[in-house]
Amino acid sequence: MSRALTTVATVIAAFIFTGQSADAQWRKQHVDKRVAVVSLGVGAASTATYLSVNQWNVDHWNATAITQFGAFAGTTIGCMAVAPMLATLVVDRPLTIREAQVLFASCLIPVIGAWLVNQAYDAHPEWEAGEAPPPPAPHHKKRHAKM
Repeated sequence: MSRALTTVATVIAAFIFTGQSADAQWRKQHVDKRVAVVSLGVGAASTATYLSVNQWNVDHWNATAITQFGAFAGTTIGCMAVAPMLATLVVDRPLTIREAQVLFASCLIPVIGAWLVNQAYDAHPEWEAGEAPPPPAPHHKKRHAKM
């Protein structure tokens, strides 16, 4: 009986935390969706690398060449190094400070790191006061010769 109540309480809590708060203004998108996709992809690759070090064994650590902490630290540092480079290539512009910090936080705390950084920036808008909005991606139009 207690297992069923725990499951129901967990499902209710999950629904509560996934609901959005009411906002009468236009919903602001501070981080490009492509950056979020890159964060997800690099995080998945980092997790796969961590598991492959231990021959895909999640029950106990049996890798002899590297410790569990060493594998965690190495894949986290690798994620933090690769994610901003790949995101810059994907969006084809320099990243904003907020976007870079979202990428770093999602590597350190995989599930809620990006959300925590966005909440901190929303609570302190002066952190982005001097930063210009990112320029739009260049559109190259073909010019036809005049006849």
